[in-house]
Amino acid sequence: MHWIDWGIAIVPVVLVLSIAIYTRRYVRGIADFLAAGRVAGRYVICVGNMQAAMSLITLIALCESQYQCGMAISFWNNSLLIPVGICLSLTGFCLYRFRQSKCLSMGQFLEIRYNRPLRIIAAFIRTFAEMITNAIGPAVAARFFIYFADLPLKVHFFNWEVSTFAIVMIIVLAMAMLVIWPGGRISLLVTDALQGLMSYPIFVIFTVYVLSEISWANDVAPVMQDRAAGESFLNPMDISALRDFNLFALIVTIIGQFINRGAWLGNGSTSSGRNPHEQKMSSILGSWRQGFSLLMLALVSMFIVTVMLSERFARDAREIRLFLVDKVASETIVDQNVKQQIMRDVTAIPVAQHTIGKDKPYSRNNNPDIPYLNTTYNHLKATPEGDSTFQKFRTLYYQMMTPALLRNKLPVGIMGLFLLLMIMLMLSTDDTSIFNASSTMIQDVIMPFRKKPFEPKQHLLWLRVTSVGVCVFFLVVSLFFAQIDYILMFISIMCALWLGAAGPIMVGGLYTRFGTTTGAFCALIFGSGSSLIGLILQRTWNDRVYPWLLESHNIKYVNSLFDAVNSVCSPYVVWKMDPVKFPINSYEIFFISIMLGCGAYIIGSLLTYRKPFNLDRMLHRGEYSNGESMESINRWTWRNVYGKLIGIDDEYNTGDKIIAWSVFGYAVVFQFLFAFVGILIWNYISPWPVEWWSVYFFITIIVVGIIVGSISTVWFMVGGFIDIRQLFKDLAKRVDNPLDDGWVEDHVSLSDKAKLSKNTEE
Repeated sequence: MHWIDWGIAIVPVVLVLSIAIYTRRYVRGIADFLAAGRVAGRYVICVGNMQAAMSLITLIALCESQYQCGMAISFWNNSLLIPVGICLSLTGFCLYRFRQSKCLSMGQFLEIRYNRPLRIIAAFIRTFAEMITNAIGPAVAARFFIYFADLPLKVHFFNWEVSTFAIVMIIVLAMAMLVIWPGGRISLLVTDALQGLMSYPIFVIFTVYVLSEISWANDVAPVMQDRAAGESFLNPMDISALRDFNLFALIVTIIGQFINRGAWLGNGSTSSGRNPHEQKMSSILGSWRQGFSLLMLALVSMFIVTVMLSERFARDAREIRLFLVDKVASETIVDQNVKQQIMRDVTAIPVAQHTIGKDKPYSRNNNPDIPYLNTTYNHLKATPEGDSTFQKFRTLYYQMMTPALLRNKLPVGIMGLFLLLMIMLMLSTDDTSIFNASSTMIQDVIMPFRKKPFEPKQHLLWLRVTSVGVCVFFLVVSLFFAQIDYILMFISIMCALWLGAAGPIMVGGLYTRFGTTTGAFCALIFGSGSSLIGLILQRTWNDRVYPWLLESHNIKYVNSLFDAVNSVCSPYVVWKMDPVKFPINSYEIFFISIMLGCGAYIIGSLLTYRKPFNLDRMLHRGEYSNGESMESINRWTWRNVYGKLIGIDDEYNTGDKIIAWSVFGYAVVFQFLFAFVGILIWNYISPWPVEWWSVYFFITIIVVGIIVGSISTVWFMVGGFIDIRQLFKDLAKRVDNPLDDGWVEDHVSLSDKAKLSKNTEE
């Protein structure tokens, strides 16, 4: 990399870290450190959340999945997932009520709604799943920078040989701690928002660059059209042969998006809004905030597919594959003789000769990567632990394709901007992950064991020190934990340890009066328990479970079970015996755990229900109202029925209504009814040729993306700067309540209990 690129990347990052240190002066109490004093505006929350959500690992995961399935599956994903998410945002589902509860953490809510033991156990499960899942974020980021800058895997320090991966990991985590330590949630909100605002112009520049490098008509469309039947990269009606990222995975994601809407409440900025309505509006604005970011993500994945599979870029693609095999083999293969043999054989593989329209279309089993992967496997299968080593090799090969390709193709200047963007995406995600885990550990695992609350200064110190402990945990896990699946699959199965039970526990707790503590524990046992069993089987399949099935002659019974499932669920669920990989994928395990968790919660609650829970007290409604929200006085009438259906109530001013209706029009009318339902009906009557689908994706991804991105970039940059300034003003004049620290007594927050006692005396 050129020194200009390093300069472009480093200077803005130093500025962001300096601002994080500056925010320390605004921390007066626990509510400031954990929830930014609950005075944040919609735009600072929205832009900050965009930056935290659009992580480096998200980019890698998207490129990894789209390299396997193209854009066809996005027809279903974008047309269903985005409208579902927006409708949930418009109604404020779960988010509004959680903010009404004024809880500083999920565990505080669980103790108020259920009891303290559930708070501790659920918080531990959630924190463990969250920490393991998020621990791969710094690892993927560190490895991305090593491949992107082509850093050596080892460096010599005096007489020691030190892993570059470990060094970069330490730097990555140290930067995250520099953001967390001074101001907690305040510094996270401010720095994430600033990084988001700086990212917008980079999105625009990178979009222009990619569109100038590849032509949709001459490069992208021909490559996307060149796929075998059942594996189309463009035609969403021709994807039945896709295995991991298919329609069943989409159905599971939609179910999870609804039932687990409240699963991560208490994390992020879900308690930072100045009132429940402002919190809800920040979520609604989320549909507009990403603008060019979504377009850029799509363009990066298209760029990778095009370069790696196009005849025009065949020589560049061969160089990238050789670089990948060499670098990944150096990481995963201990025996240097085996590695040298692999490199000797893959170097002999010629440039891929493939003429679109003449040669057999590419497929998952017939593409330019297969010779490199097969050559590697042929050398590894005869070695001890050859199957598990190959799993690690194949996983890193596809994950690191993105930085390897961008390193090869980006010019000076653009490379520096992209490096800056990746550092900011990494920083905004890692610091949030670390802070969420550490605050949950203190608030919901350690604090409930205490007989009395922390002193404020002591409490802040514990929160900061625990963040350092989480950093160390992330470092250790990243150094020794081997990821053996696609990123999205890994995240799905790890999160399922909590999400298998979280949905019914949180939704039932926020919206039902019959949900009981027994029902919640039943959800944990059956929902989280089934996920744990699935995870263990995945991790031990190739070296223990499969060999045992062979030796014990039980494999025929398992095959019979798989055949029975396949006869009903094929082609979307296909369980085939495989000596390397567990046949049931992560999405399928996730689905099983959700169903078991929901069923267990309902049955357990109905069997032990005695009297209704006091939701009004928990949500500060009716006689317990504090004047912050108006949910209890909003009534359905014929005049407001349409507004109520999309969440509009008496708290909306004219501007809010315009935003809500515009979001509804874009998500439901355009994306769902016009660009999805209308197209489905058209294709049912007269199926489109693949060329028409190419035009469809060009319009919906490129053209619409540029229009939405151009508007939202200006809109959110102005709103973001205004809200950041207002946040500092509101923090400066905020009066802290020392009792507002997350402590619960008799199912009531200590701060609310003091108010109730005062009102009773008066």
